[in-house]
Amino acid sequence: MRKLIYGMNLSLDGYIAAPGDDIGWSGPPSDELFQWWLDQEQASGLTLYGRKLWETMSAYWPTGDQQPDATPAEIAFAQNWRSTPKVVFSSTLDGPLDWNTRLVTGDALAEITRLKAGDGAPLQIGGATLAAAAMRAGLIDEYAIATHPVLVGGGTPFFGPLDSWVNLNLLETRTFPGGTVLTRYEMRR
Repeated sequence: MRKLIYGMNLSLDGYIAAPGDDIGWSGPPSDELFQWWLDQEQASGLTLYGRKLWETMSAYWPTGDQQPDATPAEIAFAQNWRSTPKVVFSSTLDGPLDWNTRLVTGDALAEITRLKAGDGAPLQIGGATLAAAAMRAGLIDEYAIATHPVLVGGGTPFFGPLDSWVNLNLLETRTFPGGTVLTRYEMRR
């Protein structure tokens, strides 16, 4: 069975985006943090996106390596992003999608369950709405949270409402330049 990992940048008060879907508070990340995210992406066999995060990522990363100021890590991230298989869950997008991406318009939880049942590298999930549904269904195995030292006061929360408590085991804590703290947890089963 494949592991499902939910990881995002997070404000100290718990949001992945400020009001208006503003993520400007989180970047640019330190070189070390960006490298950590790149390593996670390279270890993933498949990335699962909700519509909003897909639109954000697909607006930049297809040509991120062609930007005049792109760092070696950004070039590697863009190349990896294009080549890594992706599934986008949306009832409003039309397919087909580019960059090694498949669109799923049906039951997201059934498809995530099917994908997890296979063999292979870990799955990454991104997008607050999609991840919240997977959380409630008990499908997420690991959380990777890069908490930035900023308060945004509202917006899109990292954790959605849950039907019951979820107990976790701490796997890692690491501090990056600029005061961002990474914490990784696994689901206690």
